[in-house]
Amino acid sequence: MAQPSVAPSATVGHEPGWQGTADAPPPRLLSRLREALRVRHYSIRTEQAYVEWARRFIRFHALRHPASLGAAEVQAFLTHLAVDRSVASPTQNQAKSALLFLYREVLGVQLPWLDDIIGAKLPRRLPVVLTPSEVRGLLAQLSGGAMGLLGALLYGTGMRLLEALRLRVKDIEFERREIVVRDGKGAKDRVTVLPENLVQPLQAQLSRVRALHLRDLEAGRGNVRLPDALEVKYPNADRQWGWQWVFPSTVHSVDPRSGVEQRHHMNETSVQKAVALAARRAGIVKPCSPHVLRHSFATHLLQAGYDIRTVQELLGHADVKTTMIYTHVLNRGGRGVRSPLDSM
Repeated sequence: MAQPSVAPSATVGHEPGWQGTADAPPPRLLSRLREALRVRHYSIRTEQAYVEWARRFIRFHALRHPASLGAAEVQAFLTHLAVDRSVASPTQNQAKSALLFLYREVLGVQLPWLDDIIGAKLPRRLPVVLTPSEVRGLLAQLSGGAMGLLGALLYGTGMRLLEALRLRVKDIEFERREIVVRDGKGAKDRVTVLPENLVQPLQAQLSRVRALHLRDLEAGRGNVRLPDALEVKYPNADRQWGWQWVFPSTVHSVDPRSGVEQRHHMNETSVQKAVALAARRAGIVKPCSPHVLRHSFATHLLQAGYDIRTVQELLGHADVKTTMIYTHVLNRGGRGVRSPLDSM
């Protein structure tokens, strides 16, 4: 698919063949990519990742426009990531997905050569799971304040980190002992359990958050980001108590899409660092992240005899095969197999 290269000025700026006007210059390629992602309601993280992969792809090919490139150039970039940069398989496949979106949805290029592009094979690895005593040690090191409560919530509900950080006041059902997870992975809602031991700590957390929210309102703030276009349908909902974050940030920040200064939820990087530090203090040698608490939640429920379909629903897995990975953890090791050495 050899085509003449495009001048660098056309590459980084505007599309080849696009004619702008004095009042309305043609949009830049990356701006069109962002617009296409937002029209399809992709998350802000996916948007940032896809734009960055497109930028890297253009730079890798000396600022040539993607419209002048084809299968060979895409494959060369993916090979560079795997061989020279040693990126993981999911990272390489994310780069491929970003480039395919760029060609199909932004440039409108049909890709008959897609079948020739080799994608990375995803490794099938067993999840890292903590023992109950390790979980107790980790939570003990996290104890105190919102961070300790968040760690206990991740283990007690099986939520993903961002699902817990995006939890809003209205989604906690204290009487029914349920938590409604909104817009989880795959844009799906689900219901998970609210641990009895977290009822009072969560109520205390909400009391602190409410006091913070009232101070924000007195200062003329108190607004949070709402999903989709709810701020248009409900103009004052972004200041209402029910829409506030359960785990708000201590500072205000500017929303990258709207440009509005708001109080966002806690930063996930801070939680990741806190969990890693707590694991070291607890003497846990396994690689430990907030997601390990989700793995431990599922495994310990299965160990307690709960049905795998129940665990699947609590985790929000679309296919029970995804949940089955935890049965492999149960079936191996000391409890699954008796070593012949123990029979001597």
